[in-house]
Amino acid sequence: MIAIALAMPRTRRTADDLARDLIARVLRIVLVTLGVLLVIGGIVIAPLPGPMGLPLTVLGLMLVLRNSFKARKQFVRFQHAHPKLIFPLRRLLRREPEVVLVAWQQALRVERLIVPRKWRVAVRWRKSAKRRGAMKRAGR
Repeated sequence: MIAIALAMPRTRRTADDLARDLIARVLRIVLVTLGVLLVIGGIVIAPLPGPMGLPLTVLGLMLVLRNSFKARKQFVRFQHAHPKLIFPLRRLLRREPEVVLVAWQQALRVERLIVPRKWRVAVRWRKSAKRRGAMKRAGR
C-alpha cells in the first residue's frame, strides 16, 4: 500500500491556480484591513451624537470576522468570556439583523445604568404602547 501511494503522480498546480490563490490572499488582507479601519472609525465616531458609530463597527466586524480565522477565534473566546456584551453584536451580525430590537434593548440598558429608577420612562412608554395596541385590536 505504501508503494502505491509513493507511485502516484504528483498533481501540479498551474499558474492560474497560483495566481487565484495570490489574489484571494491579497483580497482577504485588504478586506481585513478595511474592516479594522471601519471598526476604529466606528469607535471614534461612537461618542458623537447619533448612532453612526454602531453601524460602522458592525460592518467592520463583519468584514474582519468573515475574512480572518484568527479574529474569528478571538471573537468566540471573547464571546464565551463575556456573553452579555457580545450578544447584541451577534444579533446584528446575523443575515437578517434585528436592528430595532437591539437598539431598544441597548437603550433600556443605558437607561438602567444612568437614570435613577423613578425617572426611567422607556419601560413605561413600552407598556403604554402595548396597552394602546391591545385596546385598538379589541375595539375593531
